[in-house]
Amino acid sequence: MELQICNTNSKGDDSIKILITGATGFIGNYVIKELLKQNEHNIVATAIEPVETLNHIEWIDQVKYIACDLNQKNDNYFAYFDKPDLLIHLSWEGLPNYFELYHFERNLFHNYFFVKNMIINGLKDFSIIGTCLEYGLVEGCLSESMQTNPVTPYGLAKDTLRKFIEELNAKFDFKFRWIRLFYMYGKGQNPNSLLSQLDCALDKNEAQFNMSGGEQLRDYLPVEKVAQYIVKISLQNKLNGVINCCSGKPISIKNLVEKYLKEKKKTITLNLGYYDYPKYEPMAFWGSTSKLKLILSN
Repeated sequence: MELQICNTNSKGDDSIKILITGATGFIGNYVIKELLKQNEHNIVATAIEPVETLNHIEWIDQVKYIACDLNQKNDNYFAYFDKPDLLIHLSWEGLPNYFELYHFERNLFHNYFFVKNMIINGLKDFSIIGTCLEYGLVEGCLSESMQTNPVTPYGLAKDTLRKFIEELNAKFDFKFRWIRLFYMYGKGQNPNSLLSQLDCALDKNEAQFNMSGGEQLRDYLPVEKVAQYIVKISLQNKLNGVINCCSGKPISIKNLVEKYLKEKKKTITLNLGYYDYPKYEPMAFWGSTSKLKLILSN
């Protein structure tokens, strides 16, 4: 495995060393920016891209970057990444294609063996990203204590990974937080996402924007707020296990789009009902923030 390192990012003896996987992805980019604001951590960032291709990344010279394909075999990832005190594991391939079988045929096992490798070699503390799709077709406010019943390969893979890690926790001593993300938006998001498609239609001066009926209720946060919450959750040990990362405030897709247009001072005709409502999601769901509020209150 080729080792490519950029910078050392040394902060002193009292700082903690934090490894961020999926660092150059949509969420990873914002999580690293949020950590850098605190100016008190040694940050090790990893992604598959070679460092020489990342000159456009504004934080690349402020962290220790190690290019790595986590799907490759390594006897000791913990030592390879310089023995981090905390892992924030954001890496997951192939999104937002929720129905592809590679989520549990490949991603599930690659992620499990990476996390297990880190644990058996010394990792004691980590956060890992889950998804609201683990809940399945449940309406209303979704609490972390609810039984999961995913209906997509992606949701099934994530839910199974969490259960695998819980079994590992019965054999090895470590703390972990399973951060269940709901919906988000922001600059750099996948072009197939709702608001990215809306931006594209606006940029092209299209007369109308095709969408569903827009009555489904969802839980949305700007990605900057998601990154803040991920960092807050990860740097505390008061609450572990499953923690929702959400607003707790349902909004209809139609109202979300209309609010977004108002903020941008743009207009476009909404062609409501052009697409069917997705069958893999209930019509109305949002996350409980009871655990998150306890963390944010400290």
